Amino acid sequence: MTSQGLSASERYSGALMNTFGTPKLVLAKGDGTHVWDENGKAYLDLLGGIAVNALGHAHPAVVAAVAQQFGALGHISNFFASRPQIELAEKLRDLVAQTYAGAGETKVFFTNSGAEANEAAFKITRRTGRTHIVAMEGSFHGRTMGALAVTSKEAYRTPFEPLPGDVTFVPFGDVSALEAAVSESTAAIVVEPIQGEGGVLVPPAGFLAEVRRIADAHGALMWVDEIQTGVGRTGSWFANAEATPDLITLAKGLGGGFPIGACIGIGRAASLLEPGNHGTTFGGNPPACAVALAVITTIEEQGLLDHVASIGAALTNALAADPRVSEISGRGLLVGATVSVDAGKVVAAAQHHGVILNAATPNRVRLAPAYVLSEADVTEFAEKWSTILDTAEAL
Repeated sequence: MTSQGLSASERYSGALMNTFGTPKLVLAKGDGTHVWDENGKAYLDLLGGIAVNALGHAHPAVVAAVAQQFGALGHISNFFASRPQIELAEKLRDLVAQTYAGAGETKVFFTNSGAEANEAAFKITRRTGRTHIVAMEGSFHGRTMGALAVTSKEAYRTPFEPLPGDVTFVPFGDVSALEAAVSESTAAIVVEPIQGEGGVLVPPAGFLAEVRRIADAHGALMWVDEIQTGVGRTGSWFANAEATPDLITLAKGLGGGFPIGACIGIGRAASLLEPGNHGTTFGGNPPACAVALAVITTIEEQGLLDHVASIGAALTNALAADPRVSEISGRGLLVGATVSVDAGKVVAAAQHHGVILNAATPNRVRLAPAYVLSEADVTEFAEKWSTILDTAEAL
């Protein structure tokens, strides 16, 4: 079969499985907070690869880390150790210690993605000898079978049932429902500090501390999915600061665009896996770990946690300036907004006007740009926002 004469979209739909539909844009390059399509049109990227590109596109620290590490030592398998793997694990352990005073022994298992990090956490919960898990309505933890089992969205679950596990879903933020669902057979409670896929929903203050209390009362693990919120996305290393969890899963921003995830075990959860229980071919790959170290170091050296908090407030103000936005939630640079226009049409109109954002639900748009978002970028968005909504209303 020849591709001669076909558009890029036609070639895409002819060659790739139809899992996400056919993208309308074929992107050719990126620099900082902007990307360009194959026709040379520029876009302000306010989605960041869905909260992945922490330092934006083609950041010099990321590019250098990939080139230097791959030039020195690439993939080596898990029969051997490497300095980047060890140093990144130690760095993540330090970030846990900074955030959670008195946290116990902390150990890391590296993966290639967030779903795999949650898959590892799922298997660790089984090592408690229990099988029951309590998860939250509106949750999203990934699309592998184990991660899907604790994801609540029916559209994702139904085509693949029966799913593994014994999972009970309770309303996000409902302490009474959680307390009623957890028992002595519960292995873990899994929760996102902020539900990104659910529309950037923030639970009531104190909810995560209640999760800890209820887990402790029944001997269950507290498993916090920080895949979207971790590594500085909300202006702190971890979005959950209310209680020390037993398990933390990370991915997205960790590699700044390079595939890597991590499952962090704290206290007894750090040693539940034994040799032969679990493994991965690519997890802990030296170039991926070198990039993650570069991302964390750059965030520290450039003071980006404080910047995320301040520029996130400016972005929120820009969104709120139009009366068709009725409610804004989130923290730092993970922002959701309720719009009176169909969110899918807002996404299409934004692309027409050179802005990339995302529809989390039919009436919620999600923004998760790079931490290097500038005041000039926010001004560019603010000048286009009402026009974008006007165009969406006309579609």
